[in-house]
Amino acid sequence: MSLYMRNKFVPELKDTSSKRPPVILVHGSSLSATPSFDMQIDGLPDYSFMDWLARKGWDVWTLDHESYGQSTKTDSNSDVACGVEDLKEATKVIAEVTGKLQFHLYGLSSGALRATSFAQAQPDQVVRLALDAFVWTGEGSPTLTKRREGVEQYKASPRRQIDEAMIASIFTRDEPGTSDPRLIDACAKMQLSYADFVPTGTYLDMTTRLPLVQPENITAPVLVVRGEHDGIATMADLLAFFEKLPNGDRQFSVLAGLAHCTPLGLRRHVLWQTVEDFLRVGEAEQGA
Repeated sequence: MSLYMRNKFVPELKDTSSKRPPVILVHGSSLSATPSFDMQIDGLPDYSFMDWLARKGWDVWTLDHESYGQSTKTDSNSDVACGVEDLKEATKVIAEVTGKLQFHLYGLSSGALRATSFAQAQPDQVVRLALDAFVWTGEGSPTLTKRREGVEQYKASPRRQIDEAMIASIFTRDEPGTSDPRLIDACAKMQLSYADFVPTGTYLDMTTRLPLVQPENITAPVLVVRGEHDGIATMADLLAFFEKLPNGDRQFSVLAGLAHCTPLGLRRHVLWQTVEDFLRVGEAEQGA
């Protein structure tokens, strides 16, 4: 089994990036790494979070989790626990390439659960942790209430079918008009070029096994960020998690005009800048 990994940096800014922890972007349940974080669209520029961070002097990495995208398709349902193991392997590769043993992590949706679970399991490796479209207990979540209708199917098969309509719904289910229709179409076509299915594991985790992490166990500084219209979690659920975080270096941000897929929304730059500002906190003290 092999994992697809992707890395971007600007060579002219290598002196800056070499002083910083590498940034790992962790994808969610239905879109793999490249559609989530490195979209290149003719006539519709500036949709790559990876490119944007690289231009800011970061060494940026992402990966397709097992059975997603360009990684090996297996019989695994690629649940959150599997994602943690993927991240353990990915960080070994990044350490070999960069010599760095600590990392910043940004996770989107179930990628936030993967990133948080990794931070809980490997606390010494995580410098700063950004959680976007995160869900803790799932109580009161409109999205998860609807998703629970498919629990028996998630239990019965490690794979679920996807099509253009399903992918489009990720962008429109909470608040239509927060993403460009051309972007949605391009994103769906790219994802479906890999396969017409994705694993069921994170859906099963999010509908039957929450909470997967305990905030008291997350020692790194944390950013909890959400789109204004995101239905994956209630504000009460996120604030309850946030209040229990032990590190005083923590931030909570709600971004107007965005829904679930914040890195691909019309106002994506607000999310990008919020994350980058959080990652840069403390650089002056560290001499970066």
